[in-house]
Amino acid sequence: MNEKQLSQIKWYFVGFITLTIWAMLIWQYVHDGVPIHHLLHRADLPGISNWWGGLLLPVLSWVLLGRIQTRILKSPPEKASLLAKQIAISFVITLFYGAMLSISFLNGYAEISSVMFPGILFFAIFFKVYREEFILGFILSMSITFGAVLSTTFGSLAAVSSAIVYFVVQFIWLRIKNITSAKQTS
Repeated sequence: MNEKQLSQIKWYFVGFITLTIWAMLIWQYVHDGVPIHHLLHRADLPGISNWWGGLLLPVLSWVLLGRIQTRILKSPPEKASLLAKQIAISFVITLFYGAMLSISFLNGYAEISSVMFPGILFFAIFFKVYREEFILGFILSMSITFGAVLSTTFGSLAAVSSAIVYFVVQFIWLRIKNITSAKQTS
C-alpha cells in the first residue's frame, strides 16, 4: 500500500464515521432526544451528552488512523501489506469484543461485562492491545451504548493499563530468559 491509498482509506473511513455519528445524533434528537450518559452509570454523577460524539469520534478517528498510516508507511515495503491486514483484523476483532461487552451490559448481564473489561488486561499479556487499531475499534463499538466520551475514557484507561501490563510482563520475561541463559552458560 502506498501513501495515497492509505490517505484515501483514512478519508473514507473518517467520512463514514462522521456521517454515521451525525445520522445517529439527528435520529436521537428527532425521536427521544439525545441521551446523556452519567459516569459509572449513576445519576448523581455528572452526565455527558452524546452531542460530544459528533466532534470527538471524527477527530479521534482521524488522529488514530494517521498514526496507523504512519506505522504502515514506516514498515519495510515487503511487510506493509501484511501489517495492514493484521491491523484490519485486529480492528474487526476489537469491534466484536466491544460490541459483545456493550450488548451484555445492555441486556443486564453485568457478570459478563464486568469480566470482559478487565479481560483486556489478560489479552495485554500476549498482544499489544494498547495499539491504535485496538483502541479505535473498542471506542467505536462502545460509543452507541455508552456515548463517545465515556467510551474514549474507558478506552484510554484500557490502553494505558494494557501498555503497563504488556511492558511489565515483557520486562519480567526477558529478565527470566537472561537469568536462565546465564545459568546455562556457567
